[in-house]
Amino acid sequence: MLALLGGGELSAAVLEERMEDIRQFILDELGEFAEEHHPKLVRNVKYAQDAQGLWYARGAVMAVLADMHGETIAREKVERISDKFKGLLPRGLSSRPSSLTAN
Repeated sequence: MLALLGGGELSAAVLEERMEDIRQFILDELGEFAEEHHPKLVRNVKYAQDAQGLWYARGAVMAVLADMHGETIAREKVERISDKFKGLLPRGLSSRPSSLTAN
């Protein structure tokens, strides 16, 4: 069933490793500023139960990164975060090209 949804066949160990990699990547991008000023977001990222939980945190992550670095850099950082989810989410949750980006 997961393969039909685009999640593929991942062992529990591989899934856990990928999730921890994404979790740490997000926390590294947020840095100490977020720990100090946005502890709830940091907790949400640290304790997300699954890939979908981390995926849905990206909006709040984008807002904090935009405050820290400006929208252009934040968008680039969130795009790199989103790329790490390839193969972990059902197709309906994956990113689609935005009409907001400049051509």
